[in-house]
Amino acid sequence: MGKISAAVSLIHAGYVLAREGVISAIPRDVLPPPARMGHVIAGMIARRRSKNVEQSERLSIALNKLGPSWVKLGQFLATRPDVIGSQIATDLELLQDRMEPFETRFARQTLQNSLGREVDDVFSSFSEPIAAASIAQVHKAVLKDGDEIVAVKVIRPGVRARFIRDLVTFDTAARLQEKFLPASRRLRPVAVTQMLSQSARIEMDLRLEAAALSEMAENIKDDPGFRVPEVNWELTGRDCLVLEWIEGTKFTDIKKLHEAGHDPVQLAETLMQSFLRHTLRDGFFHADMHPGNLFVDNNGMIIAVDLGITGRMGKNQRRFLAEILYGFITRNYLRVAEVHFEAGYVPHHHDVNSFAQAIRAIGEPIHGQSAKTISMANMLTLLFEVTELFDMETRTELLLLQKTMVVVEGVSRTLDPDFNMWKVSEPVVSQWIAGNLGPAGIVNDAAAGLKSIARVASQLPQFAERAERLSLAMDDMAENGMRFSDQTADQIGKSEAWHGRWGRRALWMIALTAIIAVYMQYFA
Repeated sequence: MGKISAAVSLIHAGYVLAREGVISAIPRDVLPPPARMGHVIAGMIARRRSKNVEQSERLSIALNKLGPSWVKLGQFLATRPDVIGSQIATDLELLQDRMEPFETRFARQTLQNSLGREVDDVFSSFSEPIAAASIAQVHKAVLKDGDEIVAVKVIRPGVRARFIRDLVTFDTAARLQEKFLPASRRLRPVAVTQMLSQSARIEMDLRLEAAALSEMAENIKDDPGFRVPEVNWELTGRDCLVLEWIEGTKFTDIKKLHEAGHDPVQLAETLMQSFLRHTLRDGFFHADMHPGNLFVDNNGMIIAVDLGITGRMGKNQRRFLAEILYGFITRNYLRVAEVHFEAGYVPHHHDVNSFAQAIRAIGEPIHGQSAKTISMANMLTLLFEVTELFDMETRTELLLLQKTMVVVEGVSRTLDPDFNMWKVSEPVVSQWIAGNLGPAGIVNDAAAGLKSIARVASQLPQFAERAERLSLAMDDMAENGMRFSDQTADQIGKSEAWHGRWGRRALWMIALTAIIAVYMQYFA
């Protein structure tokens, strides 16, 4: 039933995309011959008024009609021009996660169920929704105890069931893509879909967002110019999250930032350096840093909200990122290529010098451009194109990083049109490399290695005992053969009988299907 439901969902999605004129807007000559007939049919069923709408707006309308999970998918794919093409990726960049709010009475009911108390017993006032997205919406409230103003985030009713259904559809589409488009396997669409699924499931448990806020607050408590809201744990549950209310100016309102006396150039620098610091130092970063999630308070402090999506980087991945950025900054393209090979990202049958040459083709034009035109998004697009030539597979653990880096750079550039990412990044990247790859890093790695050796040494007696038991068991098996307990033998017999019955039923189903197919072909 799951596959049938997914197939129906895919057909419905195709119909909506066709109806809103998305498919007919694709140039016909770029499609393979089998798809051209579908293109003609899509043009016939497209709404007449869709022809007067920009392609990017058509796509936005279609995805919003399909539902919140499709909006999330669209935002995610906006960072993958290698998968969907640069033009569609550019169109999807305009897609915002803004949905119609649901009624306040549903929010109050969810809160009551989560808190086990009447809403009016907890809050002296509770507003209508002030912001609504695909997963949840936010209300402004005042606590009865202490008159503190708080933000209350409440999960959207029915969103989990809808997401689970749509994620099955995405997974089916990804598997069909891998099966029928072999060239796409390098992009690992199934693995990418699974990562998106895991991210969405985490985002729909607001306790996990609270934990992410708490962890980040600990990590950055001494950092300049950047913080996150405090969590009210007593009133937080799976379906609701209560936070400190943030008074400030949104990054989306550049005019108000200027009027409030904030320095946009400094804000852009602080934002990028904060993101890199969180990524390289902590291995934990905010992965949804679009302008709507960023505020500036009266003291010029950047406050990031909505930590439903976060990314993590292990030490090896952080080293990979730091050396790649530093290599581009210092124009050491051979080192950038070597890091790809050392990380196992490029198969070793390729030549490292040839790969370095390809990396140089990306890096040199960047250094030759003005600060206004240097773009991380463009660099990543070129990097995807080059890595395809060298059989580099998509690294799912780097996808959130790539997505967020592109978004942060875009936000910084709206604040400062002359923003130079490489110049701003250098202090943070250099400091991390000095502390982790220089002499201090070698000492720290040696100390960690000694601790690991000590742990292994402390467990040697247990290893020896297990090895002895295994050796005796293998000698007994060699001499007397493998023996099963009566219970095990009985279970094996039942399992074989079960499989035999279902095998015979499957054969009958296949035969019946064949008979129906013959009948339909010759007599229908």
